[in-house]
Amino acid sequence: MKRILVTIFCLFLCYSVFAQSGVDTLHYRKVYYFGGTGMGFPLGKTKDVLSPKFSGSLGLDISLKNPKYYLYPALYTLSFDYKQKIHDDQYPFKIEDANANFYTFSLAGGIRKQLKKLNAYAYAGPGLGFLTEPRVKVDAINNIAKIENDRKFSFSGKLGVGADYRFNGFFLGLEIGYLHSFNKIQETPINIMTVMVGLKSDITRLGDKVIKVIGVEGSISGKEQR
Repeated sequence: MKRILVTIFCLFLCYSVFAQSGVDTLHYRKVYYFGGTGMGFPLGKTKDVLSPKFSGSLGLDISLKNPKYYLYPALYTLSFDYKQKIHDDQYPFKIEDANANFYTFSLAGGIRKQLKKLNAYAYAGPGLGFLTEPRVKVDAINNIAKIENDRKFSFSGKLGVGADYRFNGFFLGLEIGYLHSFNKIQETPINIMTVMVGLKSDITRLGDKVIKVIGVEGSISGKEQR
């Protein structure tokens, strides 16, 4: 799966660079908000520890001077069913059928191709976040078992491809991505395929208002004169 996604990403980049392209009127001086719902699917040995659950993402599509290129800061909140394989010396028992969560902020750059109201895109970039693993803490005196979360910082890389279609006032989008963490969980590599479906909305006017409030000259949309 990793090789397939990388191949698709490279083919898309080549197509976007060499194909003829018209003026992108949908993204020129625009900022869009994307909110997605979907799942993170563990790949390879990661499936021995994690199983998919419903997850979410939110991000900004910020057009650069050439609207064919964009900046894509995004937060992914991925949830999984969790099965502990390795005993933790700080806790007396291992845990099964619990939940683990992966929170990562990705700062990616991307390239896109506008085909009338349909847009195809690809992106890649680094990520930073943390992973929570559940543990069982036992109070033998009071006969109480309590679940605690062990948090670890995580450095990762994220790449993906997607498409969205413009309707009146909003876009409906589908995004498929690959996330690799440079950390491990239960001594197991972390490789996840993300599939997100969501809506993309134009928030350029809100960005103009924020710039005006903080006293910066100009605007994102270009409607305010310097």
